[in-house]
Amino acid sequence: MLGIFEVLVFLCIVGYFFNKQRTIDMVDIISNRVQEAYGSFRLPNMFGQGTGTEQNGGFSTYSMLKRFGEAGRRQRQINADHDRQVRHESLFHIKEMPTTHLQPELKPIPGMACPFCSPTESRPQLGADDRRRNAIDILRVTTHAGQQYALANHTGSFDWGVWCPHLAQATRVRRFSYPQVAGAVLPDERVQEALDVAVKESINDKRVELGLAENDESFDEDSYYSEMLRKHDQRAGKILVGMRSKISDLVLRITSWVLYKLLPCFMSGVAAHPAQVDMIKRAIEKHPDVPLIFLPLHRSHLDYIMVSFILLNNDIKCPLVAGGDNLRIPVFGSILRYDGAFFIKRKIDPLTGKKDHVYRAILHTYLQKCLTAGHNVEFFIEGGRTRTGKPCMPKSGILSVIVDAFNDKSISDALLVPVSINYEKLVDGNFVREQLGQKKIPESFASAASAIIKVLKARYGLMRIDFNEPFSLSELVKSLRKSDTAHNYTPEMRRLQHKPSSSSLFGTDVVQEEQDQRQLIDNIARHVVYDSARATSVMTTNALAFLLLNRFRDGAPLSILTEALDELRAVLNGVRDLGFTGSSEDVIRYATDLLGPGLVTKELRNGQTFIKPVVMIPNVIELSYYSNCLLPHFALESIVITCAGLLKREAERRTNTDQHDHVDEVTVGRQALLQMCMEFAELLMYEFILCKPCQKLDSVLDNTLQELCLREILSQPEAELTEEQTMARRLAYNLERDGLDVDDDEMDDFFDDHQNGTTGNRYGADEEDTTRIHFPAEKHCDRLVLQSVLAPFSHTYSAVASSLHQLLDGNSIVESEFIRLCIKEISTRVDVGDCKYGESISTDTVRNCLKVFQKRSYIEITNNNGVRLVSLMPPFDTLTEVQNIVQQVHIFVPV
Repeated sequence: MLGIFEVLVFLCIVGYFFNKQRTIDMVDIISNRVQEAYGSFRLPNMFGQGTGTEQNGGFSTYSMLKRFGEAGRRQRQINADHDRQVRHESLFHIKEMPTTHLQPELKPIPGMACPFCSPTESRPQLGADDRRRNAIDILRVTTHAGQQYALANHTGSFDWGVWCPHLAQATRVRRFSYPQVAGAVLPDERVQEALDVAVKESINDKRVELGLAENDESFDEDSYYSEMLRKHDQRAGKILVGMRSKISDLVLRITSWVLYKLLPCFMSGVAAHPAQVDMIKRAIEKHPDVPLIFLPLHRSHLDYIMVSFILLNNDIKCPLVAGGDNLRIPVFGSILRYDGAFFIKRKIDPLTGKKDHVYRAILHTYLQKCLTAGHNVEFFIEGGRTRTGKPCMPKSGILSVIVDAFNDKSISDALLVPVSINYEKLVDGNFVREQLGQKKIPESFASAASAIIKVLKARYGLMRIDFNEPFSLSELVKSLRKSDTAHNYTPEMRRLQHKPSSSSLFGTDVVQEEQDQRQLIDNIARHVVYDSARATSVMTTNALAFLLLNRFRDGAPLSILTEALDELRAVLNGVRDLGFTGSSEDVIRYATDLLGPGLVTKELRNGQTFIKPVVMIPNVIELSYYSNCLLPHFALESIVITCAGLLKREAERRTNTDQHDHVDEVTVGRQALLQMCMEFAELLMYEFILCKPCQKLDSVLDNTLQELCLREILSQPEAELTEEQTMARRLAYNLERDGLDVDDDEMDDFFDDHQNGTTGNRYGADEEDTTRIHFPAEKHCDRLVLQSVLAPFSHTYSAVASSLHQLLDGNSIVESEFIRLCIKEISTRVDVGDCKYGESISTDTVRNCLKVFQKRSYIEITNNNGVRLVSLMPPFDTLTEVQNIVQQVHIFVPV
């Protein structure tokens, strides 16, 4: 009992210094120990009320104390577990949460200036609602005549403009002055220096011809100099006369009245957004002394006059329009000249590659004088008309002159206005002959007259013109010099360095400037083409042709096509402007009739209307022209899906999986997929402008992959990790958040060891790529559609690569002849069924493929006395290397 008494005294002392709860806990522990030694003891009312202790004569039994001790231990264990869980969650709460997928950036409204390249303060503000206002048919709306004009101006029905609206419109539009600047060109210092250089070159050529040394005084250099200077002066005058524009306000008004009368004869309308015109007017009000530079995508010869037609009838000064000298034909060339056209040569330099200094200087000086005199300028950024229906790579020659004028302070600024033009049916006919490798028929008076008569007897549907938001050239240059935008413009983030120009003004060899300025000019040009392509409205024929060639190549009932068009309109909603309204069934019927039976057939099958494309050559080539308008929109998605299918086939091949009876789902690694997409995109570098210069292609491809996952065409579920892997990732995250470094090699080794032990070699080379991309079975058809978008280009590139065998053993072939060999190879593949895409026969695609091979140093194209020769370059001039090239290209051909 003495031991018990000592224990009770100790407990009383402890209870005095500690709180009641701690005393109870200690009593629990000590009581259990004492009870084990002494069996039982009296504990009178020690636990107080609420302990639930049953009393029997004031004595606690051993079973009662044991039960109480176990309950306390359980409670303490629960509290300890709860505290540990709270600490665990507070430390690793981010890893406990499900991974949230980043939403791709919202796509901007088509036609708006890039927020990264054009600062907000430099752009006229236009709300989304204004930008989305309905387009109007400008052929049926006159701003200065007609019934609505009479009501608005309270002129009443006695206004003669109500009865003759088109004539009144032509006479009432705002009058502008168009000064002639040709007289100031030849006396310019630049032209005189070019003449001196040309004369000295002629003298040197004459010495070489006579075999005389440079210091041989027997040659009368002074007299020959005077003679050659006179000849070059005469030539310079002829060049200027043939180049200059004679824009006339009177002729513009007459042309406007004629177009009001003729266009309705073969077109159902010319649609334009009045809000876009208001946007240009706001820009003019903000920059009244700054020239406007209109940059349309070129589709038809009708483009030359339509932009001026719209601007004239909305009281905006008409521009001088750069046209090819092939249009300088009798009568029609003169009409274009008085409507503002100035003509330039397609090839400035002679065939020998010798620079034509005089022509370059005259063109450069004429453009600068026009800009200084206050003229607006219009030129086609692609150089010529697109032969395939998709935008071409830009030619930055004239754009370089405008940038040069800005650097010279000849102009304080310039407003660049990208313009998108599209037709439901091309007025110019088609370009099938040229795509098949045949020579282009040159323009002439007879061909132009017969074409006009033919056009007036046909029906070409609707024409759509979209003006993009103007952006300031000076603000664009300033934005490139700011540090906060340097990360968006990696190649051209350096300051511009101006150097006077004396080189080409048309094509890639444009101006002898520093590399950074050339890069800037090229990026501006690519940006314009990208913006214009995104803002191009989708017409009825574009939508129908795209569905028929990529989804229903064997045809489909009208009801199925209607559902497919509804889906396509939903996908394009908010991203691309649609140039049509109404029910999808009516749209399909209208587009089918407009394209005609030569491109799309319509018949009755089992009581249903069945629509089928004509896939024979050359019909399918013309039909693809209309389908290709949508290629810029789906190109990125097609790249991702094509590469995903490629990696999936590779995984199936390595694992010997039967595609029809497999147990495990085949997936591909995310990083491997993005890397393959970059390779495919680089192969198509001359076909598409996949992103703006202010964007990074890898980021754009990543966003495209995320969008495909959001649409469930692909899926990216959470990776299943072991408990050790999960803990390691949580620890790595927290260490990184606390500013501590993690040894990536050790982490990789950890994951490699555990993954190799669980998955083995299932995924081949990308087994360490933990993020897997899955292929939902229910979206298989959607993937096939996207895969077929770029399939014709893959087949063409594969055929060109195979044709490189013709260049083995040191052979050199004339470029035009080699292109014909490539076209023959593609045609053979189409005939035997190796390629089901007849539209793969395209000389434009073959030329772009040769550019890629030349850039990669596979081939060399040399100029031998004006003849371009194609040959293989070492070390790719062996059979093994050519086969490797074929394999590298053919891998992107979908199965």
